[in-house]
Amino acid sequence: MTPAIPAPLVRRVEDPADLEACFAVRKEVFVAEQGVAEDLEYDGRDGDALQVLATDGDGVPLGTGRLLYGPRAADVTGGDPRVGALGRLAVVRRARGTGVGAALVRGIEEAARAAGLAVVDLHAQTHALGFYERLGYEAYGDEFFDAGIPHRSMRRTL
Repeated sequence: MTPAIPAPLVRRVEDPADLEACFAVRKEVFVAEQGVAEDLEYDGRDGDALQVLATDGDGVPLGTGRLLYGPRAADVTGGDPRVGALGRLAVVRRARGTGVGAALVRGIEEAARAAGLAVVDLHAQTHALGFYERLGYEAYGDEFFDAGIPHRSMRRTL
C-alpha cells in the first residue's frame, strides 16, 4: 500500500534550487520514464516561463509545470496576448493520483489569471485527456505526435 501523501504545497519558483528541483522531476518523468530525449525536454524556453513546484510537507519535490505567455511566447500562444501555454506538467510516480497534478494545474491557472490571461492552452498526452477534461479543458484538433508520444491540443477559458 502506498503511504498517503498530504496536500501538496504549490509555489512559484523563485530561486535556482527550486528550478533545479523542477528539472529533476522532469528528468525523472519525461526522460527516464517516457524516453523523451533531453534536448527535446529542455527546449530553451524555461527562462521565459513561469515555473511552479509542488512539494510535500518536508519539501520533497512531487511535481512541476510551467506557463509560457507574453511576447516571447508568441510562437506557442499564436500571438494572442490573452492566451497562456501550460506545459511540462510532471508528477513523480509515487504522487500520481493524489491530487498533485490538479493542484499544479490550478496553481498555473491562478498565475495566468494574475497575469491577465483569459485562456490556457496545452498539449496533453492522449492518456491524460481525461485528467484535463475533469479540470475543465476541452480537446480540439487532430491527434499529433510530440517526442514520439501522441498528444491532443486542449483549451480552457478562465
